Amino acid sequence: MTTGSSLLQGIVVEEELHLTITEICQACSIEEEHIHAWVSEGVLEPQGATYTEWRFSGQSLRRAKIASRLVRDLELNTPGVALALDLLEEIEALRRQLQSQT
Repeated sequence: MTTGSSLLQGIVVEEELHLTITEICQACSIEEEHIHAWVSEGVLEPQGATYTEWRFSGQSLRRAKIASRLVRDLELNTPGVALALDLLEEIEALRRQLQSQT
């Protein structure tokens, strides 16, 4: 072990991922119809102009995993998933704000 300060380095995986629709479906154990519905509702925002060109970021993977759990566990419909995700993100932002004030 060396003396002095050590610097930790890493890559934020979410920024580096570019998943296809098939890969995101496999990762979340969901059908493509859910992804299409979530894209239409604004839950997920893929890069690419057409369905075959869609690529999803790590942030989209995170949202899709949460969305799939909401559908599976709470049987939420697509608008319900969108609302729940927005509210969960707002709660997370408020918690971060609260922590930064203490």
